[in-house]
Amino acid sequence: MLALRPNCECCDRDLAVDSPDVRICTFECTFCADCADNRLAGTCPNCTGELVRRPIRPAGALARFPASTERVTKAHKACAA
Repeated sequence: MLALRPNCECCDRDLAVDSPDVRICTFECTFCADCADNRLAGTCPNCTGELVRRPIRPAGALARFPASTERVTKAHKACAA
């Protein structure tokens, strides 16, 4: 099950659990659409995998399986720009 992280790993922007503007890779690295598209060119800086739209968990499932509260940030070269 996806962790649904609460922030962009690059700019630390808060990301709503139901936002269509969140991107992830197959390792669940999480970025806002702005960083994914404009700073990272659609490629995860951690694994070089493709960043794709994160699925939205239905409200009923979200109640049973809440989003993660763990914030993850990393100092990627592209994020410092």
